[in-house]
Amino acid sequence: MESASEQSEAAEPPAPPEHAYPDHWEADVVLRDGGTARIRPITADDADRLVSFYEQVSDESKYYRFFAPYPRLSAKDVHRFTHHDFVDRVGLAATVGGEFIATVRYDRIDARGLPASSPADEAEVAFLVQDAHQGRGVASALLEHIAAVARERDIRRFAAEVLPANNKMIKVFTDAGYTQKRSFEDGSVRLHLDLEPTDRSLAVQRAREQRAEARSVQRLLTPRSVAVVGAGRAPGGVGRTVLRNLLGAGFAGRVYAVNAALTGETELDGVPAHPSVGAIGEPVDLAVVAVPAERVPEAVADCGEHGVRGLVVLSAGYAESGAAGRERQRELVRQARSYGMRIIGPNAFGIINTADDVRLNASLAPQMPGAGRIGLFTQSGAIGIALLAGLHRRGAGLSSFISAGNRADVSGNDFLQHWYDDPGTDVVLLYLESIGNPRKFTRLARRTAAVKPVVVVKGARHSGSAPPGHRVPVTRVPHATVSALLRQAGVIRVDTVTELVDAGLLLAAQPLPAGPRVAILGNSESLGLLTYDACLTEGLRPLRPLDLTTAAVPADFRNALAAALADETSDAVVVNAIPWVGEDGATEFGDGEVLAAALREAVASAPAPTKPVVVVHVEMGGLAEALAVATSTRPAVPGRGAGPSGARPAGPGAEGPGAVARSAGSALVTGTGQAPPGRASVDPVPAASPSRASAAPGPALPPAPGAASAAPSAPDVAPAPPAPGRTAIPAYPAAERAVRALAEAVRYGQWRRQAADPGRVPEYEDIDEAGAAALIEGVLGADEADARGVTLDTEEAGALLARYGITVLPTLPAPGPDAAVAAAARLGYPVALKTTAPHLRHRPDLGGVRLDLATEEQLRTAYAEVTEVLGKPEELQPVVQAMVPRGVDTLVRAAIDPAVGAVLSFGLSGAASELLGDTAHRLVPATDRDVAELVRSLRTAPLLFGWRGSAPVDTPALEELLLRVSRLVDDHPEVVAVSLEPVVVAPRGLSVLGATVRLAPAAPRTDLGPRSLPRY
Repeated sequence: MESASEQSEAAEPPAPPEHAYPDHWEADVVLRDGGTARIRPITADDADRLVSFYEQVSDESKYYRFFAPYPRLSAKDVHRFTHHDFVDRVGLAATVGGEFIATVRYDRIDARGLPASSPADEAEVAFLVQDAHQGRGVASALLEHIAAVARERDIRRFAAEVLPANNKMIKVFTDAGYTQKRSFEDGSVRLHLDLEPTDRSLAVQRAREQRAEARSVQRLLTPRSVAVVGAGRAPGGVGRTVLRNLLGAGFAGRVYAVNAALTGETELDGVPAHPSVGAIGEPVDLAVVAVPAERVPEAVADCGEHGVRGLVVLSAGYAESGAAGRERQRELVRQARSYGMRIIGPNAFGIINTADDVRLNASLAPQMPGAGRIGLFTQSGAIGIALLAGLHRRGAGLSSFISAGNRADVSGNDFLQHWYDDPGTDVVLLYLESIGNPRKFTRLARRTAAVKPVVVVKGARHSGSAPPGHRVPVTRVPHATVSALLRQAGVIRVDTVTELVDAGLLLAAQPLPAGPRVAILGNSESLGLLTYDACLTEGLRPLRPLDLTTAAVPADFRNALAAALADETSDAVVVNAIPWVGEDGATEFGDGEVLAAALREAVASAPAPTKPVVVVHVEMGGLAEALAVATSTRPAVPGRGAGPSGARPAGPGAEGPGAVARSAGSALVTGTGQAPPGRASVDPVPAASPSRASAAPGPALPPAPGAASAAPSAPDVAPAPPAPGRTAIPAYPAAERAVRALAEAVRYGQWRRQAADPGRVPEYEDIDEAGAAALIEGVLGADEADARGVTLDTEEAGALLARYGITVLPTLPAPGPDAAVAAAARLGYPVALKTTAPHLRHRPDLGGVRLDLATEEQLRTAYAEVTEVLGKPEELQPVVQAMVPRGVDTLVRAAIDPAVGAVLSFGLSGAASELLGDTAHRLVPATDRDVAELVRSLRTAPLLFGWRGSAPVDTPALEELLLRVSRLVDDHPEVVAVSLEPVVVAPRGLSVLGATVRLAPAAPRTDLGPRSLPRY
C-alpha cells in the first residue's frame, strides 16, 4: 500500500489562521496507465468524500497508514484531515469523477518532531491510496505536487515513517530522485528527503511524464472497442461517415453505433445500435463524438460514467467560433478530465492507426492509408486531407495519423511522447499552426530527433496571432528565431507541406547520408547541371555529373548506379531520367517498368545500403506509375500483430527507419534485397552543423573545435542488421525538390552525429555568482524599483557584467567640448566621439561617430562638426571612449521570452543583422559546441575568418564571451535582457564598447514544476 505514518497524531497545533484557497495548486495529471486525475487542495467541504474514500480502502492499507488497525475515521479525524491552513498543514487529494482516489498531507514540524510554524523548514508527509488505484502512479504524482507546495511554503525537507513491509511506499520515496537519508528506528523505516530538485529527480519526473503521456496516446490509438456517438439512421452525416470508415478499414475490435434516436433499432450498418453508451452493457475504450456542440456535455457524461477511456470530438462550435465557444471548450476539457478521459479535438478530423492488429480509421478520411513507418500529426483537417492524399499518391504509408483540430487537450507534444519509443514509427511529420508549450516541445523534439527524424512545417507564421481555437502563450520571439531554436533541437524545419512530404518520403525510405558529397548521374546533361547547381545552393558538395547521354538504356542506368553506390567518394546519389524517343517515335523505356526494374536491381546489388538514392524524373508519368506498382505490396513484418496492444517489433534493429518498403503510391521505386539501416545506427561522430549559408561565396569556414567533417572514404553511418523486405527509392518531379530533401537529410544526419556529444558548459574561476546575486537583489529590492523591471545604468551594468568576467570599455559623458577634452585626457588619446541618442545609436553611417581623434584640436573640431550637423549636445548625448584595436563589429544579446525561455543571439552589427536579419540563436545554457556553431552559422561569418585576405579575428575570445553571457542569464533568471553592442573582435582579443542590462523579478519556471496538463 502506498502510505506513510505520521508522528505525534495526538499533538494538536494552535488553531490555524485563515488563508485563501490556493487554486493555483489545482492540476490535472496523466497517470502511469494513461488515464487522468485531478489534484487539488482538500477543504472543509470534503468531509463526506473523505469518509467515502476511507471506507473503500482495505484493512491492510489502513494498517500501513496508521501502524495499527484503524477501521474507520472518527469525527475528530475527519475534521483534522479536512481543515488546513495551507501553510503549515496542507492536504491534497487526487480525484476522478469528483471522488477521492488518494490523499497526501504534510504537517510542519520542529527538530523534536512536534507541530511547528515557520521558520521551521521540515514537515512530516503521509499518503493513502485506494487499493483499486494502486500501481497507477498516483502517489508519485502526489509527491511531486506536495513537494512543490512545500517548497513554496519554505519547507525544505520531508520526513516519513514507513513500515518495512510497505515496499510500495518505500519505493515511491526512493525512486523520486531527491537526495535522501534512510534509517531504521523502533521497527519502522525513517526517511528524510531534501526537496531541492536534482538532476536525477528532474530526469525521473520527465521519464514518468513520457511513459504516462505515451500510454495515454496509445490508449487512444489501440482501442479494443469504439462507439460512434451520433451515428444517424440516414446515410451521410459525420457520425454515419465515421462509422462506415471504421468498418471499411476492417477495425479489429468491436464497433457500436450510439444515438438517442435509435430506440427501436438493434443494428446500424451491421453493428449493434444503442440509444446511449450506458445501454451497450460492455466496456468501451474510445468514443467518437459527432453530435451538435450543445449535446456534447450529455454525451461526455454518458461516456465518463460508463468507463470510456478517451474521446475523439469531431463536433465544431468551440473556441474557433468566438468567446462563447471558448468557454464551451474549457467546460468540455474540465468535464472530460474529471472522468479521467483525454480528448482529441474538438473540431477534429480524427485519428488513424494502420497496425495490422488494429486498423483503426476513426476519422473522416474515406480511404484507409497504407501501412508504413511515418507518424503524421496535423492541426488542420484540410491540410490533413492534402497530406494523406499526397503521401498515398507518392507511395508512402503511415503508422498513425492524427488531426487534432483545436487540440484543447491532446497535442503534438503528447504524440511526440508516443512516437519517441514507438517501434512502428521511423519518421515524424508535424503540421503545426501554433505551439502551445514551446519549451516542452523543444525538449521533446530534441529527445525524439536523437532517435528518429522530426519534420515540421509551421502555418500561421506571419499572422501575428494564434489561429482561432488555439490557446497558446504570447511570445515576443520572431518566427525566424523560433525556427532557429527548433533546428538547434534537431527538428527539420521546412516551409511548405510539399517539402514536408518530400523530406518525409526520403527519410522514411532511405538511410541517412554520411556526408554532403553527392554523385549525380542520368541521361540529360542539362538536368544534371540543374541538379549540380541545386546541390551548391543547398550547401552540398556535388561531384561532376555523369552524363549517360540520351542514348542510355536501362542497363546503363543500372551499371552507373551500382558503380556510384560502390564509390567511396560520394555519400548520396541522384539519378536523373528523361524520356528517350526512338527514331520510330516509340518511347524506348516503355511504360517505365524496365527502368524501374533496372534501378531496383542496382540497389539490390549493393553490398550494404548505406547511401540514400533519389530519382528525378521529368515528364515520365509511365515511370511514376511503374514505381507505384513496384511499391503496391507491403511485405509482412515479423512480429506484427503479435499482441492485442498493436505493438510492433521492439528495438531499432528490428525495423529501423527505412527498413521496409512503404505502401502503394506513385513515387517510390522498391528493390528486393536488404533494407536500409535503422536510424539508431548513426555513428555519433561530432561535427559542425551544415547550413545553407555554408554554400555562400567566400572562403570555407574552419570547423568548430572538435568538429569532424565527412571522411572521404569510410562512411559515418554504420549499417544496422538488415531487415528482410524492399528498399524504397523516392522519386521527385524536379531536381530542386529532390536536392532540398536530400540536404535536409544531410543536415539532420550531421546533427545526429554530434548530438551524442553536445559539448559542455565551461566553468570559469573568476565568475562571482554570489556577488552578482547580491547586486541584483539590491537593485530589485530598492524601494524605487519598478515591479515590471529595471534597466541598469551604465555603471551598474558594468559592475554586474564584471562579476562574470566581462569588461565594458569605460564611456565618459561629453555634454560640452571642454568635458569631451577632459574625458579624453582621462582616457588617453586617441579617442572616439560618439552620439548615444536613441535615433543615432549604432548608426555610424549618419555621421554620429568620429574615430581616431589623436589630439585635442581634432576632438574639438569633430565635436563642433557633429553638433552643427546633427543637433545640440543635449539632444545627441555625446560620449568619449578610448580607441580599441580595429576588428569586426558584432553584437551579443540574450533575452528571456515567456514562451521559449532564455535565448542567446549573435550577429554582426549594422545592416547585416538589422536589415538582412542575419542573426543566429541558441537556447541557454549554451555549450562550447553551441557557441562555436553560433559564430559559424551566420551568412556573414566569413568576415570573421579572413574574407578576401583580411586577418581572421579572435573567435575563441568571442566564443568565451558568448559562454559568459549565457552563464549570467542562466544563473540569474532576473536578468531578462542583455545587449552588448558593439563588440569589436580584433585579431587578438575583443572589446565590449556598449552594454545594456535589464532586470525583472524572475518568472516561475513551469517546465521545472510538477507534472501537469495545461490548465483550463
